[in-house]
Amino acid sequence: TDKASLLAKVVQRVKELKEQALETTELDNLPSETDEITVLSCDYSGDGRLIFKASLCCEDRSDLLPELIDILKSLHLKTLKAEMATLGGRIRNVFIVAADKDHSIESVHFLQNALKSLLERSNPSD
Repeated sequence: TDKASLLAKVVQRVKELKEQALETTELDNLPSETDEITVLSCDYSGDGRLIFKASLCCEDRSDLLPELIDILKSLHLKTLKAEMATLGGRIRNVFIVAADKDHSIESVHFLQNALKSLLERSNPSD
């Protein structure tokens, strides 16, 4: 092959690799090997409610989802979006929630504390 066609093949392969690299950014939602909790304040909705993102990564167990639902209900948080990924006995739950107008900033702290206690109940050996 001549140099021009070889260069064209290289450029095409680089484009393919860039697309693959963009697709791997979705792997951020896969469970990690360590237990972790994140609760990030995002923004306020048009009606004044605080919207934030929460993530919990831990060992998967059968009562985890019902407990998460109970926590969200008890804190009067409305789930706008939820994603779940499992891998090798571990689970990552990522959800976008909206707090009541009356409990906006406090809800972030309450949710973080509730998720910490949930994680501690998951690991009695610690």
